[in-house]
Amino acid sequence: TDTSWRQFLRTQASSMLAVDFFHVDCAVTLRRLYVLFVLEVGDRYLHILGVTGRPDGPWTTQQARNLVMDLGDHAARFRFLVRDRGSQFAASFDAVMADAGVEVVKIPPRCPRANCFAERFVLTIRTEVTDRMLIFGERHFRQVLAVYAAHYNARRPHGAMRLRPPCPTSPAPEPVHGKIQRRRILGGLINEYEAAA
Repeated sequence: TDTSWRQFLRTQASSMLAVDFFHVDCAVTLRRLYVLFVLEVGDRYLHILGVTGRPDGPWTTQQARNLVMDLGDHAARFRFLVRDRGSQFAASFDAVMADAGVEVVKIPPRCPRANCFAERFVLTIRTEVTDRMLIFGERHFRQVLAVYAAHYNARRPHGAMRLRPPCPTSPAPEPVHGKIQRRRILGGLINEYEAAA
């Protein structure tokens, strides 16, 4: 009770998950698609749980079950899941997380900044991808999300982590004095750089 929200987030970051939705409007199908994602707050690892046109309680609960199965034994290291009070998060969603030993913490009403890690990810994906390209339909959106999630988790530098990605695929690079090679991601929307062979 004597701990501020900021102190709670800082001290519990390694054992915390943040969950939220964001949406994209498709250019060809004219459908609004919602993405449910979870962020491991301590290392910023991203899990895209699913894409749907109708995010209701049963669908969200199934995505929670899928997350718990995907985490496997790794789920035991998480104590808290921070979420908003949206109607998509049914009591069954909370029950699935509680069965996995994860306590659901609801943020105060109309206070999205309390789920700051999830909100920051929404800003990141919007500014880096979805605001800069047309999404044609659900299949295209799923492909874009898969490519971006792989980039975000393995290659994208994160300021809070001393410019390291959540799950690097290679050791920290040494300064390069030779040629540098660029690899285009999502048609050149994002670029990754490495030493040329």
